[in-house]
Amino acid sequence: MKLKKEVTKMIFLVIGVFLISCPAFVFSQTFPDKPITIYCGYAAGATTDLTARALAAGAEKLLGVPVVVENKPGGGATVAAALVASKKPDGYTLGVVSTGVIAVRPHLLKVGYDPLKDFTLINQYARYIGGLCVLSESPLKTIDQFIAYAKAHPGLSYASPGMYTQQHLAVELFRQCKGLEFKHVPTKGGAEANTQLLGKHINFVAGAGQHIQYLKQGVFRLLMVFNTDKRDPKYPDVPTLQELGCQDAPALGYIVVGPKGLPEPVAKKLEDTFKKVTESEEFQKLLANLEIPYDYKSRAQLEKDVLRDYELYKTFLEKMGAKKQG
Repeated sequence: MKLKKEVTKMIFLVIGVFLISCPAFVFSQTFPDKPITIYCGYAAGATTDLTARALAAGAEKLLGVPVVVENKPGGGATVAAALVASKKPDGYTLGVVSTGVIAVRPHLLKVGYDPLKDFTLINQYARYIGGLCVLSESPLKTIDQFIAYAKAHPGLSYASPGMYTQQHLAVELFRQCKGLEFKHVPTKGGAEANTQLLGKHINFVAGAGQHIQYLKQGVFRLLMVFNTDKRDPKYPDVPTLQELGCQDAPALGYIVVGPKGLPEPVAKKLEDTFKKVTESEEFQKLLANLEIPYDYKSRAQLEKDVLRDYELYKTFLEKMGAKKQG
């Protein structure tokens, strides 16, 4: 009799577990069955936007549902990140942002999310680059000439993709290192920052990737590269920030994120889908054209690296003397 009761209890327990897990299982099997929205952390035309749209177009073909990109720029992509964190974890709302929304900005700004608890990291597909550019018509042809000019003309203005982006931090480190005075004009992405220079509203730009197109067209001149420890092979005469004897801001990555709590099968399906897209010939051609380094990281690797970078930037910013705002 006692044995019979135990067996009955066990049967009900198994049934209960099945009933609880069944909806999630069924959901993961049918996902996706409606449009997916991707919030892009930067403005239209920026490299993050261009790659996000290519990612969406490729995923749409593989998943069989519309994948729509909406630009939600501001706060160095923290606006988009906060929106993603606030959504239902069902896989239908994702974000393409910089790892800086997790590793950097929370140390400096009041953000509307917990960087280490509010996201499901899906994967990384590239890393950001940076370069100091002037217009090609400028008489300044080398970084040494630029430094001499900046010392003689304190207060030169420059635009970056946003406050505390890696490009902004690199230029601030350069400024401190060489004893210069600059006026910073933060924008909502690399495209807007470049437009500021094209319109001659600023003296130079902290390029974040899209500046490469203007270098190819002969509109911009590259004087220095940063967020890297190696020279760009296509511009072998242009030194790195580190070669000038200055500290550089570590490179950040382009990542896909979802809200915390995405069902494992859904997260895995999205990770596999985006991996296939980034490995495609079409996507690789886009990265090559934009001269963005392909740097793929799986979800597992990204989770480890983001924790490491969070601590690394915390120490880095403390040494830099940066203070949290708000």
